Amino acid sequence: MLTLSGIVIVIVGFALRFNPLLVVVVAGIVTGLAGGLPVEKILTTFGEAFIKNRYLSLFILTLPVIGVLERNGLKEQSQAVIGKIKAATTGRLLILYLFIREAAAALGLVALGGHAQMVRPLVAPMAEAAAANRYGKLPEELSNKIKAYSASADNVGVFFGEDIFIAFGAILLMKGFFEQYGIIMEPLTIAVWGIPTAISAFIIHGIRLYRLDGKIKRAMEEVNN
Repeated sequence: MLTLSGIVIVIVGFALRFNPLLVVVVAGIVTGLAGGLPVEKILTTFGEAFIKNRYLSLFILTLPVIGVLERNGLKEQSQAVIGKIKAATTGRLLILYLFIREAAAALGLVALGGHAQMVRPLVAPMAEAAAANRYGKLPEELSNKIKAYSASADNVGVFFGEDIFIAFGAILLMKGFFEQYGIIMEPLTIAVWGIPTAISAFIIHGIRLYRLDGKIKRAMEEVNN
């Protein structure tokens, strides 16, 4: 019955709103000790689980790291930097990020951006700052719209950019699908046909981001009038 003590720790820890990662680790250690496992075996088990799920573990670690950076002024610093660039506008900034995100994804660097790692702490604050520097304090509705466009730049960039990377799972899936019917295609051939779509996506969404500057200007004129 002592091996069930870990469940009790999880329930109590979550009920008291303790750090979830800390609660799970403590519950695992207590369960291992209650089951008669030596400390060395418990640590080895944790290490093996971390290695097998390292991508998920890194994602979990990303959130507290970003939180610490934000608490120490990451957003404020990014806004200050963009404020020094007079030619920067919200649309131009997001078009640049769209290009970088799509180009990086085409090279297989999908983890280079992301909502938690880039959009929330850096891209969205910089996009808002670019508009605020020109028009002053932004209304909440307009601020939320800029955040939404920032997220869309990330989504469009990675979605269409990764289709060009020859080792992307979808390309390998299509290769296997065609081979079932006797059609032999190299991953590079499939990836090449993704280039026109990626270029079209960049142009179409780039135009939407370019027009965002005009929408911001009209919205602020209505607020000021």
